[in-house]
Amino acid sequence: MIPTLLGVSILVFIISLAFTPEQRAALYVTSPKGAARIYEIIEKYGLNRPPHEQYITWLSNVLQGNLGYSKSLNIPVARAFAELWPVSLEITLYAAPFIVLVGIKLGKISAIHRDKLPDHISRVLAIIGWSLPIFWSAIILLAVFYGALGIFPPGRLSPEAQAIVRSPGWVTYTGLYTIDALLNRNLFVFFDALRHLFLPVLNLVIVDNAIIMRVMRSSMLEELHKEYVIAARSKGVDEDVIINKHVTRNALIPVVTLAGILTAGLMTGLVITETVFELKGIGYWAAHAAEQLDIPSVLAFALFTGVIFVIANLIVDVLYAYIDPRVRLQ
Repeated sequence: MIPTLLGVSILVFIISLAFTPEQRAALYVTSPKGAARIYEIIEKYGLNRPPHEQYITWLSNVLQGNLGYSKSLNIPVARAFAELWPVSLEITLYAAPFIVLVGIKLGKISAIHRDKLPDHISRVLAIIGWSLPIFWSAIILLAVFYGALGIFPPGRLSPEAQAIVRSPGWVTYTGLYTIDALLNRNLFVFFDALRHLFLPVLNLVIVDNAIIMRVMRSSMLEELHKEYVIAARSKGVDEDVIINKHVTRNALIPVVTLAGILTAGLMTGLVITETVFELKGIGYWAAHAAEQLDIPSVLAFALFTGVIFVIANLIVDVLYAYIDPRVRLQ
C-alpha cells in the first residue's frame, strides 16, 4: 500500500509540473496576502530546482498538512477538506449500505427465480435505474417530492435547524449533522438532517444499485451451475443452506470489488448530486475549483481521490480473505 501511495503522489506531482513556477507557487500560499510574495515562495521552495528536489519538498509539505490556499473558497485547502468532506461522507454513510444491500438482495432473488416474474421485474428495474441520467432523476425527484409535495427539501438543514447548529450551545464533533445531532441529544436537528438527505440518497440508490444487482445476478447464476452445488443437492442438503451458506458467499467476490469502487467514488464527492440538491461537498468544490483554475485545490483533490481508492482496495482485499477461505489458504 505504501509504494502505491508514493506512486500516486508522484503522478499528482508530475501533473503539477505542467504549470509554471509562478502557478505552482500558489500551492504554498496560505493567505491572500501571500500572493504578493510569489517570487519569494519560488526561491524558498526551490520551484526552479530539479524535479526530484521539488518533489521531496512538496511531499514534505503535504505530509505536514500544508496543501496550499484555495482561491475558489478563500481558505486554506486543508480547512476546505475539513469543512466539506463531512458533507460527502454523510451522503456515503447512508447511501452506500442501501446501494449494496438492495443490489445484492435483488440480484439474489433474480438469480434464484431465473426467467420468472421476480427475475423479469428485477431486471427491468435494473435497466431503468442504470439508464437514467443521474441529473434527470434528481430533478424529477425534487420536482415531485419538494416542488409538488414540499416534504423533502434540498440543502443540508432547514433555517430553524441551522440556527440551532450555529448557536453557542452546539458542539461540532464530526461535521456530520445526523451524528452530531445525536451526540448533542437534539432529535429535531437529527430528523431534519435525515429529511434533507432522503432525496440524494434515494437518487443514488435508484441509479447505482442497478450495477450491483446485475453483477450479483450473473455471479449467482455462474455459481449455481458449478459442481459443488450439484453435489450438495445430490446429497440432500437443504436448498436454503446451499443458497445462503455456499452460493451467496462465493458469488460476493466480484460484488465486493464493485462495492468498494462505488463507495470510494461516493466518498470522493458527487458533483451532480451535490449540485442539484445544494449539498456543497468536496465534489461540488472540486468542480468549482477546476472552473477557476484553482491549482492547489485540484491537485489536493486528485491526491485525496488516489488515497481513498488505494485504501478502498486494501479493505476489499481484506474482505476477500474473510468471504473466501481459499484466499487465506493461498
